[in-house]
Amino acid sequence: MSSSPIILFDGVCNFCNYWVNFAIKRDRKKMLRFAPLQGETAKQLLQRYRINSVSLDTVILIDNGKVWTESSASLRICKYMNGGWKLFYGFIIIPKFIRDFFYRIVARNRYKWWGKKEECMIPTPEVKERFLL
Repeated sequence: MSSSPIILFDGVCNFCNYWVNFAIKRDRKKMLRFAPLQGETAKQLLQRYRINSVSLDTVILIDNGKVWTESSASLRICKYMNGGWKLFYGFIIIPKFIRDFFYRIVARNRYKWWGKKEECMIPTPEVKERFLL
């Protein structure tokens, strides 16, 4: 696949798509790769890393052969962003059970609060090479 960090995200979630675009704009070194959970690449990676795909309500970061989910994935993604966004990684010191409690509230309500698309987002030509479909 790719040696770059890969973010698996819910491709039909408006909130998730917003954050993917947010990360793309702030990852000026273009290190991050993206794959919608509904795509073939994500299915292969879920199987390879033995990630339970039945109850996926999380962003997933695969980086250097390690899998990160929920708040840990979100905070680790910040390390790849330019500017002050890297500082958000400092929140990793908050115990995971506290971080994930709040993460799960947002994840559980993301469709209700921000809506859902019928199909996965289609990357623009400028960023298409960063997507693994």
